[in-house]
Amino acid sequence: MADVESFTLDHTAVLAPYIRLIGTESGPRGDVISNFDVRLVQPNEGEIPTAGLHTIEHLLASLLRDRIGGVIDISPFGCRTGFHLIMWGEPDLGDVVTAVSDSLRAIAEDVEWEDVPGVDAFSCGNYRDHSLHTAREWSKLVLSQGISRDAFARVGV
Repeated sequence: MADVESFTLDHTAVLAPYIRLIGTESGPRGDVISNFDVRLVQPNEGEIPTAGLHTIEHLLASLLRDRIGGVIDISPFGCRTGFHLIMWGEPDLGDVVTAVSDSLRAIAEDVEWEDVPGVDAFSCGNYRDHSLHTAREWSKLVLSQGISRDAFARVGV
């Protein structure tokens, strides 16, 4: 089996919330993609309930694209502690932290249910499993802690 970077990360040593660059990959034509670990919850100490995580995912998919170019995808970790953020090129980590923070602030303070994309049977495979209330509460908690630019130290918070 291939080695997967996230399974070699010492989850007992990281200090969430943080965003870290997992790595970059180049395609056959030289196009570069960057993979970020957007860790919102301390591993093995908590997890975002599925309905709230699902709503955060749908909102970040849109809000991030409004705030920073090059977003390919944002997908939740199965452990429900954060997301993989895949982007074109090699964006500045500070710009990524700002875009994620601003998006979480919008979820915590501004978004109404009508703003949440993909919450019907046509546009979502599990449309009944959403909670804007839970998404707001977790976004507030993450923002109150600050998002570090280092997985192992509280930097830039």
